[in-house]
Amino acid sequence: MAKKLEITLKKSLIGRNQKQRANIQALGLRKIRQTVIHNDTPQIRGMIHLTDFMLTVKEV
Repeated sequence: MAKKLEITLKKSLIGRNQKQRANIQALGLRKIRQTVIHNDTPQIRGMIHLTDFMLTVKEV
């Protein structure tokens, strides 16, 4: 079974550049404290790496 990642947005998108906003939106996050679950893939890890200071990531 593939590992899953629980990703939570912990900071606001106000004042962030367009690339960071697009990554957060592509992950499916819209509101602060919203949580989504994704498969642990290199693509998702790369998106998390670009915005890791705004996210909380937990392996499920």
